[in-house]
Amino acid sequence: MNEFSGSTNFEISDQKVTDSCPSNIALIKYWGKYENQIPANPSISYTLNLCKTNTEMAFFAGEEFSVMTFLGGNEELKFAEKIEKYFKNIREYLPWILQGRYLITTENTFPHSSGIASSASGFGAIAKCLMQLDQTFSGSSNEEEALKKASFLARLGSGSACRSLYDGLVVWGETKEVLASSDLFAIRYPNDEIHPIFKNFNDWVLLIHEGEKSVSSTVGHGLMNTNPYAQRRFQEAHENFLTLKTILKDGDMDAFIKLVEHEALTLHAMMMMSDPAFILMKTGTLAVIDKIWDFRKETDLPLFFTLDAGANVHLLFPANKDEEQIKEFIIKELIQHTQNNGVVKDVMRF
Repeated sequence: MNEFSGSTNFEISDQKVTDSCPSNIALIKYWGKYENQIPANPSISYTLNLCKTNTEMAFFAGEEFSVMTFLGGNEELKFAEKIEKYFKNIREYLPWILQGRYLITTENTFPHSSGIASSASGFGAIAKCLMQLDQTFSGSSNEEEALKKASFLARLGSGSACRSLYDGLVVWGETKEVLASSDLFAIRYPNDEIHPIFKNFNDWVLLIHEGEKSVSSTVGHGLMNTNPYAQRRFQEAHENFLTLKTILKDGDMDAFIKLVEHEALTLHAMMMMSDPAFILMKTGTLAVIDKIWDFRKETDLPLFFTLDAGANVHLLFPANKDEEQIKEFIIKELIQHTQNNGVVKDVMRF
């Protein structure tokens, strides 16, 4: 048994629980994984505040195991199949989980296919609901341990979901640079090691492309198994943690911008060097990046970008005296490159 094995002493009953979980955006990227959702390299992310998944889970004790899911009021059969498989995979950790029927309804506060990780917020919310049920059935009341186990369970559904269980800067993946970091669950980056300049940030997501990606993240991760540059990339992620640790403590914004943008471009470089190669950026993505670089050169204001595994651009900038000038530039010069004038505005505060 490991520390997350479920108690055999439980008593099930009909229950209805609700919970919510935000999405996150990685600064040092996780790209490439091993069996059981073990990351090939450590990652660190900002947890968002406004972009979240709200989930209600009804459990009908003693009925034949099945899952019915609704997203935005519409029944999602494929997602229900995915959740059924997920529940079967985690029965070792929640022994009661197959002893009833589920009705799960979810709502996202952000558009689908927006470059905001709905799988992270979605599985995070489901894991939190499951731990509410587990605490009720087993009588456990240790909230810290429940959150840690929820992060562990969320990881088994969607790797990056484990980071969404905590606010602020969050680390997933074992690295000697962060004490108690683990491949099995995420932890908060030590708050006293973060300069105040990094604790109040805007994240505006430009919706360059709102459709489905041409290559899924799951397929993309798999292609790292044969990528000739994969091992060097994994090594670089470890090296970047050492660099970032100093940056975060010293408040070096210029170095932070350089590292975050490099990580974003490296992620997409790995895609272009896969076999088969694929490109998820669009012409609008590149146009926005060029304009950001020109703007920063002309104004010396800290507007910069990161990218997820898609075309959309996360615009990062501190919430301070310069933010109104930056917002004006975004509205005037960058939103025109989106598909439908789409932008999702969020903040990271902790």
